[in-house]
Amino acid sequence: MSKEVIIIGTGLGGLATGLRLASRGYKITFVEKNEKPGGRLNQIKKDGFTFDIGPSFFSMPYEFEELVKDCGIDLPFEFTELDPLYTVNFSNSERKFYLYKDIKKLTQQFDDIEPGFEQKFRKYLKKCEALFNDTLDIVIKQNFDSKTDYLKALMKVNPVHISVLYKTFWKQAGKYFKSKEVRQIISLIAFFLGRTPFDTNAVYTLLSHIEFKHNGYYNVKGGMYKIVEGLVNELKKKNAIFHYNTEIVDFESNNNRLKYFTDNKGKKWQADTFIINADAAQFRNSVFKRKKFNDSKLNKMSWTMGYLTFYLGINVKLPQVEQHNYFLGSNYEEYSKGVIKNPGTLEKPYYYVNVLSKHNDDCAPDGHEALFFVCPVPNLLYKSNWNDKNIIVDSIIRDFSKRIKQDISESIVLRMEYTPEDWQNMFNLYAGAGLGLSHKMLQIGALRPKNYDEEFNNTFYVGSSTIPGAGLPMVIISSKLTTDRVLKYYCQ
Repeated sequence: MSKEVIIIGTGLGGLATGLRLASRGYKITFVEKNEKPGGRLNQIKKDGFTFDIGPSFFSMPYEFEELVKDCGIDLPFEFTELDPLYTVNFSNSERKFYLYKDIKKLTQQFDDIEPGFEQKFRKYLKKCEALFNDTLDIVIKQNFDSKTDYLKALMKVNPVHISVLYKTFWKQAGKYFKSKEVRQIISLIAFFLGRTPFDTNAVYTLLSHIEFKHNGYYNVKGGMYKIVEGLVNELKKKNAIFHYNTEIVDFESNNNRLKYFTDNKGKKWQADTFIINADAAQFRNSVFKRKKFNDSKLNKMSWTMGYLTFYLGINVKLPQVEQHNYFLGSNYEEYSKGVIKNPGTLEKPYYYVNVLSKHNDDCAPDGHEALFFVCPVPNLLYKSNWNDKNIIVDSIIRDFSKRIKQDISESIVLRMEYTPEDWQNMFNLYAGAGLGLSHKMLQIGALRPKNYDEEFNNTFYVGSSTIPGAGLPMVIISSKLTTDRVLKYYCQ
């Protein structure tokens, strides 16, 4: 059997899977819609500024280390641990919270608003650690051939965690902390999954263990796109071929095998095996035209929120702002409960600001800063018209200026905005949902779209909306699971 593999898409999942297979002697060809690789792990370089487009830090670095070890190479990028992890700023308050992994340093900031914080926090983290240890290898890092296999795996999880399945992240945090400020800060990580603490299951409090005790968060020297550049260079050393500005629009099959894909210029892409590094649900809809994934069915699924992102180059420095910052308003609960479906909540947005130039001098001209803003917003299912994007962005710039006590509006020399509509068009994200399908209980594990195709035995999926879920470490795990599927296919 030929070992020629075509990978549709060059997101992190596709690159990692391609590298694993190329290291085993497979001939890898990538077909990418856009003009350069990376998918949402991408960058903007303009007028001397560099911005991360999507992810701006990562966790679980050992997954990257396992990847390069599996491929017999050295890690092709440099990273450093964040300390503090990030800062949190509340409206109408001069106070700034620094989220340190050092619990003693963290406690000094919270004891006045949450008496006994250290003891409570250690107790909370102990439960988070147990959830992490009791679920990661059993549920997350496995392929499942059927829902029955998945249910059998779930039965192996320590039953002490059953009660957590019936709680939200917010309710679980409230079991340990009374202060609204502490609960808000602890539950921020739920937004990393593309939902809110009020509709994210308490199982995901295990992420707090990753944040504060397990491995923390990491920066990549020179920006996150160095990951993509490093992996692409290693793939080219292994003779992988890349084709850009090529969008797959159709296919041809023979019985239970996919014969070839057809691109938007009419060219046919033929191989023995195909891997889809596009949204696993959306691709089944838009290209394969599967009834199970038609528009009506997709609309009924639970999707993550959209993101309004914008990128500012300013001609001043901001020494008072850290590299990773969250700015919270005064209506956290109201905003969080409405942001998925109610565009009106945008009146008081919550947002994240990344100052990539803070520790990367080459990412902005001398005396300048590169600012990346992320604001969670409804996806296109709930807000289809984004003609008001400039109004929203202007309001955030005013709020940010007020918070940092420095008006940046007259210092902006570069400004770009991406709405959920832009994210949909650039990366084929269904309804502009930033992280694909959500992680509700009926959409995790074997209940997510499979990483192997239902009809074609030589076709597989990696990355968004398939197993195990969203986030860079999960995508690296996804690449291993998909590689295992491909290797098993070739052994048949």
